[in-house]
Amino acid sequence: MSTTGQDRTKYLYIAVIVAVAAGIVVGLVAPDAGVALKPLGTAFVDLIKMMISPIIFCTIVLGVGSVTQAAKVGRVGGLALGYFIAMSTVALAIGLVVGNLIDPGQGLALTDELRQAAKTEAAKGGESDTVTFLLGIIPTTLVSAFTEGQVLQTLLVALLTGFALQAMGGQGAPILRGVRHIERLVFRILAMIMWAAPVGAFGAIAAVVGATGVDALKSLGTIMLAFYITCLAFVLGVLGPLLWLVARVNLLSLLRYLGREFLLILSTSSSESALPRLIAKMEHLGVSRPVVGITVPTGYSFNLDGTAIYLTMATLFIASATGAPLSLAEQISLLVFMIIASKGAAGVTGAGLATLAGGLQSHRPDLVDGVGLIVGIDRFMSEARALTNFAGNAVATILVGTWTGEFDRDRAAEVLSGNAPFDENALIDEEPSAPAGEPEPVTSRS
Repeated sequence: MSTTGQDRTKYLYIAVIVAVAAGIVVGLVAPDAGVALKPLGTAFVDLIKMMISPIIFCTIVLGVGSVTQAAKVGRVGGLALGYFIAMSTVALAIGLVVGNLIDPGQGLALTDELRQAAKTEAAKGGESDTVTFLLGIIPTTLVSAFTEGQVLQTLLVALLTGFALQAMGGQGAPILRGVRHIERLVFRILAMIMWAAPVGAFGAIAAVVGATGVDALKSLGTIMLAFYITCLAFVLGVLGPLLWLVARVNLLSLLRYLGREFLLILSTSSSESALPRLIAKMEHLGVSRPVVGITVPTGYSFNLDGTAIYLTMATLFIASATGAPLSLAEQISLLVFMIIASKGAAGVTGAGLATLAGGLQSHRPDLVDGVGLIVGIDRFMSEARALTNFAGNAVATILVGTWTGEFDRDRAAEVLSGNAPFDENALIDEEPSAPAGEPEPVTSRS
């Protein structure tokens, strides 16, 4: 294994940490200058998003196209969706329990400025309903999914392409080889973009600290702290034991293995920025390409554990703060609606806030103004949402791989123990392609 690329990327992530610290200082010392740096963070996240669709397309086409039985793909997808629904329900329940116990919204007051901010978010969240969401999965043309950057549309096109290549048999082998070369090109571009991460992290952190400041956070510290603790409890108390019972994998070892991805998410506040790296690392860990290709992109739209916790706790917080508490029946019906409406929002910074406002607008319009109370701290809560969503999808990929017999536990033990570290050069792998029509081994990125 070559270590040159790995050593250089260590410096890259040290630079990200330094950039985050510098961004905090700039945001506190010169708030206006910090806010003016926001385009740097936005530009970096947009560059990453630019690569999401081609990476998902190549990964799924290569995975599905190399599988001889279509039923195997359907079994993976069915298990993944069933698991996502179950975990979303558990996360929703945990958010309800904690939100009802701490009742953090008392004593806060709304201003006209906060009411206007809430109405703006409600307008964003009210633009879509369940039917619109389902129809939106179908792209306008075969290639528009790539130009519009819609994850679910790309997923649909990739699955159709993969199944078509299955049906073509040997005739599809040259196309698979071509897609494999395109995948290497895409990952090389991604590796180049990653060197802009320190600049993006600096701009993003400076902007949010400059816009929010310290004083604005004091009165809202309770809900922020409670939300972070709840997310941590869900990851360690629910995902951790489940991962060990099913796959015999230690959660802390997995989180350490994904440490750079968590740092990237923390600095950009978007779990989508780490999606391409999660795909590569899960394959390196020992999960087969078809399972990774289906579970990870689908999970980014349907496995929103952190968003589920956020929506429940924020709703109860607003209801308490505005003096209009919700009955248990109202809580459940409203929040189930929000979970459905939030699909596809995992990688979009601030989408949780728009979903919250849109759900309240539909079910309890009298509570919409209360959204203004958390507009100021939503960016900080977005960090915890993104980190929790990412951890949930990493765990889900291993669990689905285990249930379908597509997870190499010995390989995972070797990787997590540090004996087979992930080579950053894997993202720009130049190994020869697998023979025509043959799938690459699951460890091809090691």
